[in-house]
Amino acid sequence: MPSAIIEARDLTRKFGDFTAVDSISFHVGRGEIFGFLGANGAGKTTAMRMLTGLLVPTSGEATVAGFDVYREAEQIKRRIGYMSQKFSLYDDLTVAENIWFFGGIYGLDNRAIKEKTDALLGRLGLTHVKDRMIGSLPLGWKQKIAFSTAIVHDPDVVFLDEPTGGVDPITRRQFWDMIYEASDRGTTLFVTTHYMDEAEYCDRVSIMVDGRIAALDTPAALKKEFGSADMDEVFVKLARGEKTE
Repeated sequence: MPSAIIEARDLTRKFGDFTAVDSISFHVGRGEIFGFLGANGAGKTTAMRMLTGLLVPTSGEATVAGFDVYREAEQIKRRIGYMSQKFSLYDDLTVAENIWFFGGIYGLDNRAIKEKTDALLGRLGLTHVKDRMIGSLPLGWKQKIAFSTAIVHDPDVVFLDEPTGGVDPITRRQFWDMIYEASDRGTTLFVTTHYMDEAEYCDRVSIMVDGRIAALDTPAALKKEFGSADMDEVFVKLARGEKTE
């Protein structure tokens, strides 16, 4: 794969006697949409926290944007964006204030933040709500603003931790259109989700079961390998421990 921007080898995280992430290995290419799938509790978020520099691995190796997760966590944080299911926005700040706040955290100067704010809201068609409190907006609008805020500083990689939880199918589809646009601009998208239909939107997917990567390939290849009509069926077979034919 050309210019891998995320690499992990035997990455492991234990909490006492419990192994949350068990020796996982994979790589992600620049501009790729990489789906990190699994049921709740499979270890997805723990793995993401290690890759974003928020949690030190117990063992193994990993680099993000060329930086080591053990020794260079602060450099990693400056080159990534992050969005969680909670959208990472402050309900008691206006739309514009949220963008200014996160732009400042990401190191943008005032002029750059103003330009990014105008461009961001113009692209979303939300200039008219810039002075409204985030908490007063519909869920779909907040989701779009949160994603745009996560990439306001043009990061190399954006980590999306179950970002479409709780939204309707139409809004989820619109959100994925934004992901495609970011990928076309060269941004790498690392997406965790428990919605198996979203796997179809990814370039490649890994599926975690009990802390381990049980399968990793393109959606088409996985469906063929497991003789399945869709990714949900693939996941069920993996969860049940069924073997490929």
